[in-house]
Amino acid sequence: MFRTAFKAWTLALLCCVLIGSLLTACSSNMENSMKTSEQQSAISTASVSGEKSSELSGERMVIDELGHEIKVPVEPKRIFAPNLEDSLIKLGVKPVAQWSNGNRGHDYLQEELKDVPKIDLSGGLPSPEVLMTYNPDLIILHTATFAQNGTYESYSKIAPTYVFNNASGNIEKSLTILGELLGKSNEADNALQAYQQKVNNAKEKLDKAVGGKKVAIIRFAAKGVSLMGGKYLCGYVVHENLGLGISRLVEKKNSANVSLEILPQIDADYIFVINAYGQGTGHMKEMMKNPIWKNIPAVKQGQVYEVDNKYWLGSGLIAYEKIVDDTVRLLAK
Repeated sequence: MFRTAFKAWTLALLCCVLIGSLLTACSSNMENSMKTSEQQSAISTASVSGEKSSELSGERMVIDELGHEIKVPVEPKRIFAPNLEDSLIKLGVKPVAQWSNGNRGHDYLQEELKDVPKIDLSGGLPSPEVLMTYNPDLIILHTATFAQNGTYESYSKIAPTYVFNNASGNIEKSLTILGELLGKSNEADNALQAYQQKVNNAKEKLDKAVGGKKVAIIRFAAKGVSLMGGKYLCGYVVHENLGLGISRLVEKKNSANVSLEILPQIDADYIFVINAYGQGTGHMKEMMKNPIWKNIPAVKQGQVYEVDNKYWLGSGLIAYEKIVDDTVRLLAK
C-alpha cells in the first residue's frame, strides 16, 4: 500500500512540474509578444514623428525640371524669379526684384511692380554678390539657359534654386508649378479657370466673325523680321488657345524669317504687326513702302493691325488676357 501511495504522490508531483513549465512558457511568450508589439508601435510612432518634424522644419523636398533635388521653404517670402513677374503677380506675389532691359522693365506690369527694384539683365543674370543683397529665400529660373555656366551652382548656395526647362513654353503648366512652390495652388487654379472661361467666350465670338480665317503675326525687331509660330507667346494664344488658322510657313515651326521674297507666300487673311520694343521701326518702314508688301491680299483689304509689343511679347496670363481682348476687338467687329 505504501508503494501505491508513493507512486500516486510522485505522479501528482510530475504533473505539477509540467503544468508549472507550461505556465512559465506561456507567460514568456506573452511577454515577448507584448515587447514586439511595443517595439512595432515605437517604430510607427517614430516614422510619424519624423514626417511631422520635417513639416515643422519649414521645408519640403521637390525636384525641378532639370532633375535638381532641392529643399524649398513651405512658405517662401522673398522670391527672385526674373521674367516670371507676370505669373507671380497673378498669384498675388511680389518679387524682391524685377527683370529689366536697361532701366525698362515689363511696361504692362509697372503699376503692380512700381515699388519693386529693377535688375538689368541685358548683359546676363546678376552676379551672386548682387543677388545676395536682395536676400532671397527662393530663386526661380524660367529657362534652362539661365542655369548654365555655373550660375545654378552659385545661386543654389545663396538660396534654394528651382529651374524650369522653359516656363514660357507652357504658361498654364508653369503657373501651376509656381502655385505649388509658393503655396498658392488655389490662386493658380482660379486664375487658370478664369482664363479658360475668357478664351471660351472669345472663341465663340471669333468663330462667328472670322471662323476658318488665317492670321499671321509678323514681328519687326532690331535684327530682322520674322513670322511667329503657334507654340509660344502671342502665337500660342492666337493659334492654340483661340484656334485661329496659321500660315503654312510656320505650321510646324516656332518662327520663320521674313524677306521681300517670302512675303507673297504668307497665306493669311489678317496680319498682326509687332514692333519689338520699338526697335523694329526701320525694318517696318522699309518693308511697308515696298510694292510687294502693298500687294499682299490682307494689306490690300486693310486687314493689318499693329498691336502693342508691351504685352504681345509678354509671358504670362496677364499678357495673354490682353492679347485675347485685342484679338476679339480687332477681328470680331
